[in-house]
Amino acid sequence: MNTAVILAGGLGTRLQPLTNIVPKPLLPIGQSTVLDIQILALKKSGFDHVIVATNYMADYLESVIGDGQRYGVRLTVSREPERLGTCGPLSLLRDTLREPFLMMNGDILTSLDFAQLMAFATQVEADLTVVTTEFTTPFRFGRVVSEGHFITAIEEKPDFKTEILAGIYGMKPAVLELIPDATYFGIDDLIKCMLQTKRPIAKFVLKDYWADIGQLPDYELAKETYQIEQARHRRS
Repeated sequence: MNTAVILAGGLGTRLQPLTNIVPKPLLPIGQSTVLDIQILALKKSGFDHVIVATNYMADYLESVIGDGQRYGVRLTVSREPERLGTCGPLSLLRDTLREPFLMMNGDILTSLDFAQLMAFATQVEADLTVVTTEFTTPFRFGRVVSEGHFITAIEEKPDFKTEILAGIYGMKPAVLELIPDATYFGIDDLIKCMLQTKRPIAKFVLKDYWADIGQLPDYELAKETYQIEQARHRRS
């Protein structure tokens, strides 16, 4: 069984007032929701079991998504008694996650081939594979290049490009040994722990469409760019 965990328990405070009404993963994107899109994309990549880790508005979320029949997958809802961060929820699933699995944040949209990611994550000599993507930040000012008292060049509003975590991970069950029970524990904590103990961490670079909806401007932009990405796929 190919299993994926979607982290859907966050409060979504940066998306208020929208998230005062619905949890972040149920925000609409066109005629669907973020969670609908994620589950169907996982199914397309061969995942037949999706676990949704919830905390905030868990009853409402579970009543909306049901048991997965309408998606064509087995859907399990894992409820956190209290918020456990971006890795802590896995401590509740030790008996379930006995094979390599995918974990992703419930607030991202992407056209990544999840099957390709998991093929890499399963074969590589690492218990954790981190998906990264290039993020471009516009800079509002012209950059001055100089030597001593003289200007040699001007770069008009250059963009800063940074490699960032894309919120998608391929994991092997061995990582569960590092996650404490009933403790708020984030993916950054897991990565730091593995680096400190010199356990290898693999990287999978995402070159496909990717959007984060964590803040209101990001969400509004994602609603536009996702529709454009879908239209591009239909033409190709």
